[in-house]
Amino acid sequence: MWGYADARHALRDALRLSRAMTYKSAVADLPLGGGKGVIMTAPGAVLHGELRTDALLDFGDAVETLGGRYITAEDVGTSSRDMQVIARRTKHVAGLPRRMGGSGDPSPFTALGVESAIRACCQRVFGTSSLRDRSVAVVGLGHVGSKIARRCARGGARLVVSDIDPGKRRLAEELGAAWVSPKRALEAEVDVVAPCALGGVLDHETVPRLRCRIVAGAANNQLAAESVADLLSARGVLWAPDFVANAGGIINIAEELDVYDAAAARRRVRGIGEILLDIFERADTTGTTPLAAAVDLARSRLET
Repeated sequence: MWGYADARHALRDALRLSRAMTYKSAVADLPLGGGKGVIMTAPGAVLHGELRTDALLDFGDAVETLGGRYITAEDVGTSSRDMQVIARRTKHVAGLPRRMGGSGDPSPFTALGVESAIRACCQRVFGTSSLRDRSVAVVGLGHVGSKIARRCARGGARLVVSDIDPGKRRLAEELGAAWVSPKRALEAEVDVVAPCALGGVLDHETVPRLRCRIVAGAANNQLAAESVADLLSARGVLWAPDFVANAGGIINIAEELDVYDAAAARRRVRGIGEILLDIFERADTTGTTPLAAAVDLARSRLET
């Protein structure tokens, strides 16, 4: 659920996100395709009360018309409580509370997967997966970003954090992290930058200003254009393809297709690190970028 000035922007976002979901499921070797639903609001508008309920029920009706070909779940702008509203109109919704037969909020699993991705990148660049005394800038402290910050702090990392909501500064104080603006966080002199807000933050203007060795975060569609992957490689910045690093949520939700087992879900999510190390090796072998190697892996699995 997000504000768009033009319906064409919402459509483009849905198409880009659905492609990322397709690649995400394929790379994670899940028995799923890929899709994304967008609820368009006016820019700056926040739906509350009956208006929000009505929008969610309408969305549930739309999902139901697809007869199970699309299963929706919580993402930016929505919550597990919203999923319960959608479930009034369709059974094709995941991430519901355990008492309703679901697996609950997927954000802890997404955060676990991103931490595994960060550790894999550190292994590749620094020769160790330890986060002790590593410096990490977390850009965006939403449901997932805040959990990534906490996980990195527990791992011993020194943190720089930012969010457009000044109220999130309390988390920075709790974790002993430096609080800066999102622009400064992206350009911070750290080992790892973790983009965890909206996409498109890496472009031909921002990448030359990076002062990190690794970019690995939870945001979808981090690259403004695929050519940015070449620019990152040319600058010696290791980028973890976003649709690999942030697959923890969908891996967990895929467990709902059978008898849900949280421990099995956590084991599979931690495997994101090994998937990334394999992708980095493929990129080296073929002389391509991690993006190209990840897309090739996804497409090869989609063809089989």
